[in-house]
Amino acid sequence: MLKRVIPAFFLILSLFASSVSAAPPDHSQYKNRYISAQLLGMNDFHGQLDVYRTVDGRKVGGAEYLAAYLEKYEAENKNTLLIHSGDVVGASSPVSSLLQDEPTIEILNDIGFDVGTVGNHEFDEGVAEMKRLIYGGEHEETGDFEGASFPYTVANVKDEETGEPILPPYVIKKVNGMPIGFVGVVTTETKDIVLPSGIEGVEFTDETTAINQAVSELKEKGVESIVVLAHVPASSDQDGSNASGEVVDFAPEVDDEVDIIFGGHNHAYANTVVDGKLIVESYSYGTAFSEVDIKIDPKTKDIVEKEASIVTTYHDGIEPDQAVRNKVDDYKKEIEDLVEEVIAQAAEPITKEQEESGESALGNLVADSQRAAMDTDFAFMNPGGIRANLDEGPITWGELYTMLPFGNNLVQMTLTGDQIKALLEQQWSGSYARILQISGLEYTWDRDAPVGEKVTSMTDSQGNPIDPEQSYTVAVNNFIATGGDGFTVLKEGTNQVTGPLALDAMIQYLQSQKDAIEAPVLNRIEVK
Repeated sequence: MLKRVIPAFFLILSLFASSVSAAPPDHSQYKNRYISAQLLGMNDFHGQLDVYRTVDGRKVGGAEYLAAYLEKYEAENKNTLLIHSGDVVGASSPVSSLLQDEPTIEILNDIGFDVGTVGNHEFDEGVAEMKRLIYGGEHEETGDFEGASFPYTVANVKDEETGEPILPPYVIKKVNGMPIGFVGVVTTETKDIVLPSGIEGVEFTDETTAINQAVSELKEKGVESIVVLAHVPASSDQDGSNASGEVVDFAPEVDDEVDIIFGGHNHAYANTVVDGKLIVESYSYGTAFSEVDIKIDPKTKDIVEKEASIVTTYHDGIEPDQAVRNKVDDYKKEIEDLVEEVIAQAAEPITKEQEESGESALGNLVADSQRAAMDTDFAFMNPGGIRANLDEGPITWGELYTMLPFGNNLVQMTLTGDQIKALLEQQWSGSYARILQISGLEYTWDRDAPVGEKVTSMTDSQGNPIDPEQSYTVAVNNFIATGGDGFTVLKEGTNQVTGPLALDAMIQYLQSQKDAIEAPVLNRIEVK
């Protein structure tokens, strides 16, 4: 086992690559016969083939650097499997998404991934398109596609008519003759955070039940080394303490034959042990990956030792993979005329970072564009739909697409003042607060008030109180209009009319401004 300590800085915290181990009672007299293997895992890549980020003043991410790191670590142990736990596509960079995310799958094929599972974003364009990316097929925009060269697994998504899993509930891979079973699951929240059209005809079942059923079948086949690929949240401190998230919650209920669980979905760090199960997660966007070293007893075929490190993909720590870089450059050339078109100028950086109240400057700008496009009294925008900041200077089509990548149409509808109050109260009804970005409306909320009673005052932008009985026109996107993110009140809206794409509304709004775009003032939401 190579000992590595890799300093990092992530999400304003000083982070260090850490190591947490879990091993059964001492079997030192047998260790000379153990087979060493390595699992290199990533989660939530989101097609960020050409996107770099900064960690502690050092550049990270990008497909060519991720590939170089994985190849370097793979060369250290011939018994290596490359795996991912979902959301490798969806909310992708234009270089991937404008080509139906085929470039991301092709790059993973080239790197040599061995197995993966689906995340909620794999369902963004529906089950048929998800399966086309996995198994191959023709698309009217891109033509024929060969699909993934590695298998996918998901145990808790079933066809509503047949009751059968839409993908294999598990996959068995062998390293040096030793079988390792991989069971995939995706968060059951997918049904609430994906457009209904994307999950039509499928149902999401309890993750724990699905895992245990698959593990039972694996054990019947004589598989004792079992890994779960869970697109389900997990997190911990660097030393493994303060473990939290749904993976941590259900780990004690999962069959003890499961040795390792790879998490995802919440873009966090995890390296901890819960109920004897090693739980890891490595942020997102290819900025890091999980290195898990295991030892398998060839007599019992069970994992007897396991240890993990989270490795940051610093650019200054390695030479990029030139073949992958060349391939990404070729994809970029295919779309460069469109993505490099300058739409407007930004007078200053405009960010999606939310204040304590939940308000953000970029959220205000997006909501303003939607209210203008639909000519409504108010507009509401889900913050999760805004995926990137705007830098100072030229604002290109590609930047706007990266910021609003989901292809949602706007919807105009009518709500009463009472329904608007109920809509705002639903911001705190889920497992965490989802503060809508607003235009034309101002309100105050109380952090100490109970859920359902947090909003204490509401006015329009002119200071007029919102009348509970009066009808108002509102603009939203079709994701939340159908109840996405738990905003079910919007399903009650009357006089619904479909409008342009949110991206097109944003472009039109920016082009209509005479001067360089400034960050809107943060004065719409107040928290007590």
